[in-house]
Amino acid sequence: MIQTVGVIGAGQMGQGIAQVLACASIDVRLVDLSPQALEKALITTSSSVSKLQEKGKLGTGIDPLAFIKTSTDMQLLAECDLVIEAVTEDEMTKRKIFESLNQVCRSDALLASNTSSISIGRLAAIIDRPERMIGVHFMNPVPLMPLIEVIEAKQTSAETVALIQQLAERIEKTAVVVKDRPAFVLNRILLPTINEAIRVVEEGTATAEQVDQIMTLGAGFPMGPLALADMIGLDTCLSILDLMFVELKDSRYLPAPLLREQVVAGRLGKKSGEGFYQHA
Repeated sequence: MIQTVGVIGAGQMGQGIAQVLACASIDVRLVDLSPQALEKALITTSSSVSKLQEKGKLGTGIDPLAFIKTSTDMQLLAECDLVIEAVTEDEMTKRKIFESLNQVCRSDALLASNTSSISIGRLAAIIDRPERMIGVHFMNPVPLMPLIEVIEAKQTSAETVALIQQLAERIEKTAVVVKDRPAFVLNRILLPTINEAIRVVEEGTATAEQVDQIMTLGAGFPMGPLALADMIGLDTCLSILDLMFVELKDSRYLPAPLLREQVVAGRLGKKSGEGFYQHA
């Protein structure tokens, strides 16, 4: 059984993953290069937990912060049963992290990436005993979204998959196991929808607000595709589309020029304060 989980990256996704693990009384080791990011993650966790408790969505019997230790030193991960990488969606950055984890972690520790598009098989090829590598794509916001898209590479063992499925049950998430293909399932379907919504705005057919209103009121989407793109991060959307276009050679995945313009201009969505919408 997985008892101690390391999380690399204290950004929005890493903080959320650490929070749901800690709320299930699982010991968490949260590592980031930035002490400020670690401090912010703890503050965000405390605030998020309080709000969930006020709404009756989380019990008041435990203090999740008591289960989280933080550090800027990867050595904190040396005795973890599982380490989840949750950094920026850039393959070279992830590769460097797994090269380091291969040296730092126990030889039997499971290694996982929260990537939303990058090949788990290519990451598995970096480490000794690649059968212990797996993808665990949590959804944003992690504390509220019930799904984990579990990506099984060709190298991934059945035991590794089973241990992740058991962990998902403990943190009250639904694990859906899929094969290691470009962008997997969720983003393979979602990103072309977002991309087409951007093209509609780009060509002047409708504003971002009108597109989202039509998709929420007319198609039953809980959130409009452009509001969702802002929440995901327009830079992340662009990275995923670029990867899919290169891997699949299909024009459906060619990023809309307006998306690239937004990213180049630093309008990344919620994370930068401005995207298709203004964010406080």
